[in-house]
Amino acid sequence: MADTPSDGASSAGTPGHRTPNGLTYADAGVDIDAGNAMVEAIKPLVRATRRPGADAEIGGFGGLFDLKAAGFKDPVLVAANDGVGTKVMIAIESGLHQTIGIDLVAMSVNDLVVQGAEPLFFLDYFATGKLAPSVGAEVVKGIAQACIEAGCALIGGETAEMPGLYKAGDYDLAGFAVGAAERGAMLPRPDVAAGDIVLGLPSSGVHSNGFSLVRRIVEASGVALDAPAPFAPDRSLAQALLEPTRLYVKPVLSALRASQGIKALAHITGGGFPDNIPRVLPPDLAVRLELDRIPVLPVFGWLAKAGGVAEAEMLRTFNCGIGMIVVVAAAKVADVEAAFRASGERPVRLGAVIARDGGAGVVTTGSLAL
Repeated sequence: MADTPSDGASSAGTPGHRTPNGLTYADAGVDIDAGNAMVEAIKPLVRATRRPGADAEIGGFGGLFDLKAAGFKDPVLVAANDGVGTKVMIAIESGLHQTIGIDLVAMSVNDLVVQGAEPLFFLDYFATGKLAPSVGAEVVKGIAQACIEAGCALIGGETAEMPGLYKAGDYDLAGFAVGAAERGAMLPRPDVAAGDIVLGLPSSGVHSNGFSLVRRIVEASGVALDAPAPFAPDRSLAQALLEPTRLYVKPVLSALRASQGIKALAHITGGGFPDNIPRVLPPDLAVRLELDRIPVLPVFGWLAKAGGVAEAEMLRTFNCGIGMIVVVAAAKVADVEAAFRASGERPVRLGAVIARDGGAGVVTTGSLAL
């Protein structure tokens, strides 16, 4: 968040200065001083995200990144942006803002790594009706934590205070990430073929998709956000639902460097399995998924039962316990699994790539253990 609050206009003069019968920007609901104070408060968090190529200082009009200093020789840049959807409403309603910034970073950098790119830098956009610097700082703390874990620098952003557009206490987030891969090392590879093995990397929970449905189910269930979660009674329902999106960057990059077996990756976000997996397959191929191999997390069992959600809808809305799909050459699968395990991952064999007969890009067998 490099800049001070703005609603797209400029404010001249000294903050708080009033001409006779005149209004000030503060009277209109935009507190420039609060924004400046917040920028100063988060500077140490931003500095902690420094990496080769970025000094991670904020306060200027733009962030800088030096690709040569980062060690790239012939890079292709890859960009991604995303938000956290209506998961942010759970954070707002519960007053738990510490982890929503992790989600924001994860949703973009996970999209970069599936193309074989190393995330380099991140920028955020925080929009609110009335800036509460302490809330903004909590959000940025999560953003900085995730940037450090993903190995990318937080080089800037924007804080927009827009009274009248957002209700008091409401805010929204967007994130923008840029990464790079050496030319020729991009994914998916053109040699994805029938017989390749499909692995899955476990998720941490709902991640940041499907929360409009989650919120409807919570409302229908009658369980309060501050009550114990029916599927995790040691935590409140809000805490359990706000479990942050996993960052797959470091284990995936490590596995890519340790083995030549990974041919494609798919981040399981909106659209779930049937919409995301075909995006990385040639049009004549599909994936056969063995649903009984998916390690379904308790939260998904509760959502399915409390909402009466059909299995097909679960598969298209949620990750159901698998946040990343990995397509691997059959001869290299043991090497790739070992590389993931060395990074602390627990890869699961879920199925294989098969010839597509003109039907769906994802064919399932078995059932989810909901």
